[in-house]
Amino acid sequence: MGLHQAELADRILGGWLGRIAGNMLGKPVERGDHWTRERIDRYLRRTDALPLNDYLPGPPADAAPGEFELRPEWRQCVRGRIHGSCRDDDVDYAILGLDLLQTHGFAFTTEQVGELWLLRLPFLQTFTAERAAYRNLANGLKPPLTASYDNPYQEWIGALIRADIFGWTSPGDPQRAAALARRDAVLSHTGNGVYGAMWAAAMIAAAFTARGPREAVETALDRIPASSRLARTVRHTTALYDSGTSWSDTLTELEVRTGGLGWIHTVPNAAVLTAGLLYGAGDFSSTIALTVRGGLDTDSNGATAGSVAGVLCGAAAIPAQWTDPLEDRVSSAVFGFDGARISELAERTLRLATATDQASGRAAG
Repeated sequence: MGLHQAELADRILGGWLGRIAGNMLGKPVERGDHWTRERIDRYLRRTDALPLNDYLPGPPADAAPGEFELRPEWRQCVRGRIHGSCRDDDVDYAILGLDLLQTHGFAFTTEQVGELWLLRLPFLQTFTAERAAYRNLANGLKPPLTASYDNPYQEWIGALIRADIFGWTSPGDPQRAAALARRDAVLSHTGNGVYGAMWAAAMIAAAFTARGPREAVETALDRIPASSRLARTVRHTTALYDSGTSWSDTLTELEVRTGGLGWIHTVPNAAVLTAGLLYGAGDFSSTIALTVRGGLDTDSNGATAGSVAGVLCGAAAIPAQWTDPLEDRVSSAVFGFDGARISELAERTLRLATATDQASGRAAG
């Protein structure tokens, strides 16, 4: 892979910090049917927060009742009020994936993913496809039926948000990252829902050695079917970027093509995420800001964009306004992990990634 231990450690910590910071940035406005791009930017103008280079400010004191309906958790995730990360499934699944790999190793089965959910994750802290799969597991169904039975959310974004750990532990090996993510994803998703997880994991793995976000995005596309709607949408986003189309006009064009799928579907969110990565051009703050301003599933997209950007630049290069308020601490619904140190989670991830790298070297020799 070519990274020294210290650089690999910095990149992995950057991924964790980036995921958590991006999630926190997007969390107050997570409701894509209400928080459109236009409403998000109107909020930012009202609070004098454009250009966006820090966490969202709290609502203006003179806001009319109902003018800005932030999520109930907003008081714990706006600038000046953050003391450690809020609990969120976008972070819970990264922690759960880490526990999965530490418990069962890289040869884990999809059945073992389900068993760990039942053991470690409260049912009411799951949503959409994950809740349907959890219910199916509790009723005795086995994968892959857990993903398809009475589950209308099979192509939504849930599997994509679980994919980071497979990229962080497969640095420079997007093929392996995608294969691991697929094994996890088929518990709850099908089609583009699975491809989204494979693409995200591969993109994060590629970011360890890529020259920039464009290379990571394109490398990850090789890991999913070229004819899938997800791949076609990502390629179209890239083509608009290459043509010199503005970020705003690119998202407007993509909304026309994918808007009917809903704000939690994998495909339109992948378009917003791709645009944030490309137009952010490797700058951490610009990447997560543009991604969250793109709307839809803002906290999930911000988290994945932050993970990719954090791996690309490393923890030491992430501006302090994003990392200092996190206080090296996460809140989590995963049993046994509430209050965990982010640095400790990154160290555990590094041990897995290093063991994988050493094993690959032995196999190659």
